[in-house]
Amino acid sequence: MSTQVASALGDQTQGGLASARRVLRLEASGIQALSSALDETFVKAIALLEGATGRVVVTGMGKSGHIARKVAATLASTGTPAVFVHPAEASHGDLGMVTENDAVIAFSNSGETPELADLVTYCKRFEIPLIGITGRPGSTLAEAANVALLLPDTPEACPMGLAPTTSTTVMLALGDALSVALLERKGFSSDDFHVLHPGGKLGRRLLRVANVMHTGEAMPLVSGDTSMAEVLIVMSSKGFGCVGIVDEQSRLAGIITDGDLRRHMSGDLVSLKAREVMTANPKAIRPDALASEALGFMNGRNITNLFVVEDGRPVGVLHVHDCLRAGVA
Repeated sequence: MSTQVASALGDQTQGGLASARRVLRLEASGIQALSSALDETFVKAIALLEGATGRVVVTGMGKSGHIARKVAATLASTGTPAVFVHPAEASHGDLGMVTENDAVIAFSNSGETPELADLVTYCKRFEIPLIGITGRPGSTLAEAANVALLLPDTPEACPMGLAPTTSTTVMLALGDALSVALLERKGFSSDDFHVLHPGGKLGRRLLRVANVMHTGEAMPLVSGDTSMAEVLIVMSSKGFGCVGIVDEQSRLAGIITDGDLRRHMSGDLVSLKAREVMTANPKAIRPDALASEALGFMNGRNITNLFVVEDGRPVGVLHVHDCLRAGVA
């Protein structure tokens, strides 16, 4: 490669990095301006959305429409039933998707998007709460909305100031802020999150021990007075490579593993009682613990089985393979 070509490539690299950093600075500045500008109007918007007994209908045209789709998806996944309605399709029958029990969020940077007109009129006619998200305080959307959330007056990252860049980034951030504020207002928990995200890596990360443990007759349990001859039968038949020892109050008092058998290996092993061989006070875990926590616990202690206890009593048993089969990692 010639020195001239290398120099040109170096200039292009530096130019590209400078352009990217300028875009990110402008968009970060827009989000910071939005954060500083938030006031009680945002709280009113949250109260309006929380008061809707139906769904939150999110709408927008063009790039704003893409943001609206994402905001609807985020709301729905965090406990607020939501749906995206295309404003142009609304004018051709999809207004039937909007009911008087719903609330509407409309995105339009200019506040003058013509395709929104019919949907806005419909909201006013049937007194459906409308939140307008726009960059123009005196616009048609801002005037028609029950609550107008105004975007800060910040330049687009596009060097010509034309392509929606900073404005759509700020819209997205505001949508996330609404979603999370509603999540916290409703007390939406990780358990609720798992119900709505059963699939994929996220769903697997939120699995509880109770979802994958073995219960009832599957648990290898004996009393402390049980002979080791019987313990060996139970250990073999249950297939966990361990047996839990319970006391008179059915609390987990100890555990017998393959390691315990090796340590007590002798001709009189089968004549001993379970309590004479067991390891007392075994490690255990709660049924409401995350399965990933249980897997980390077992890996960290180089064990393959873990009893699950509630109020000191075994309610299940977990094998490391149960976590791996469930996709927990």
